Amino acid sequence: METQKRKYTLFTAKQLLWLVLPIVIEQIFSTSLGFFDSLMVSNMDAAQAVRSNASNAIGNVDYINNLIIQLFSAFATGGAIVTSQALGAGDRERANKVAKQLLMLVICVSLGVGCVNDVAKALARENQDLVSGTIDGLYTFPHPFGCSQTGHDHAQTRKLLAALARHPNAGAVLVLSLGCENLTHEQFLAELGDYDPERVKFLTCQEVSDEMAAGRELLEECAAYAGRSKREETPVSELVVGMKCGGSDGLSGITANPTVGRFSDTLCAMGGATVLTEVPEMFGAENFLMDRCVDEAVFEKAAGMLNGFKDYFISHNEVVYDNPSPGNKQGGITTLEDKSCGCVQKGGSAPIVDVIGYGDAVTKKGLNLLYGPGNDLVSATALTAAGAHLILFTTGRGTPFGAPAPTMKIATNTPLATKKSGWIDFNAGVVADGERTIGEAAADLMDLVCEVASGRRTRAEEKGFREISIFKDGVVL
Repeated sequence: METQKRKYTLFTAKQLLWLVLPIVIEQIFSTSLGFFDSLMVSNMDAAQAVRSNASNAIGNVDYINNLIIQLFSAFATGGAIVTSQALGAGDRERANKVAKQLLMLVICVSLGVGCVNDVAKALARENQDLVSGTIDGLYTFPHPFGCSQTGHDHAQTRKLLAALARHPNAGAVLVLSLGCENLTHEQFLAELGDYDPERVKFLTCQEVSDEMAAGRELLEECAAYAGRSKREETPVSELVVGMKCGGSDGLSGITANPTVGRFSDTLCAMGGATVLTEVPEMFGAENFLMDRCVDEAVFEKAAGMLNGFKDYFISHNEVVYDNPSPGNKQGGITTLEDKSCGCVQKGGSAPIVDVIGYGDAVTKKGLNLLYGPGNDLVSATALTAAGAHLILFTTGRGTPFGAPAPTMKIATNTPLATKKSGWIDFNAGVVADGERTIGEAAADLMDLVCEVASGRRTRAEEKGFREISIFKDGVVL
């Protein structure tokens, strides 16, 4: 018995338009709601408007971007239905035609700067022959952001990456992009400001036929420029040193942190600059810092930084006191106040001369406070972006990671320094052992810092451990 063939009726272009129209309208209303919310916020009183105009401007641009993306998404959804219907009807020619049209349409707005991370890794890996003379190395710093971000997050990523490109440790920089991400080339240039085109190069992968060949050519130009740099004697007063702790234990506030604090006092007295961050680990020990602000303006900035971070926790319905970590407790730390009292000792006793925002650079000699979380990678990246030539990282439990800037690991106890000699650069456990006073250990640390600043590699550098992590707080598109 012959089976009767079913007759399938495909959508026409007009029917496709009607199919996607409700989706388009829904997305327009959804996006418009956020757009008008921002307009309402931007019409507040003058004082409030000054604080919000910048973020609102960025947010409004993102609403428009999102609307465009959502429009194409609607067409893609409708087109997928048409394609499926064509396949079900056995009309492969029609299905292929629709699929190709959709592919051409959707690729034009596909976003994701993370798409070039492996290209960056390959460029660094395959061009190590360019490392010679005064060039210490060729490194890449991939990250997942620069795309699918909105408002404040988008601005923070742009600001952080531009700060890293300006870092004095970087002999030359190649900025790699895909070509269709939210963080456009034009936005990055505006954030970067004035720059030396011989030192900073750009490669947009979608604009060249062979990104590896184009990247090689640009890296050769970068190497030629960086190779002209020569080491010369510089006074220690030019040093900017970041201070960080992680994997802390019960000895952190007794040996390593006080040693770093004494070092900080010494460097500041010699005209240098130090930077203390990890704001959540200042909670409960604020008075040790606030009374040392050089003037009322700095005091207000410090208060704003501390209260702002507490508001950040509260806005996410998180408790401020969800600290110390399990590892901290295993190491002997009992409460947040216990941890904070140890943490702030890295700042020594020098006056606090300035408070700087995330992604901002140190501009004043002396002890600076930096807005940033306690997370090791995020805060170490922020310290690097602030201009730290190297970072002192105290630890009682040990950690192997390295920031873009040389990251010196300082053990709080001798057993850790002995067990993890491949991680640890300096043993402050000698203070607990009675072999050195805090002052003597700080003097030894100063000698080692000068050696590292002069080119000696840290343990993390010897292993090639370098990475960045960007602070985010918001949705991902």
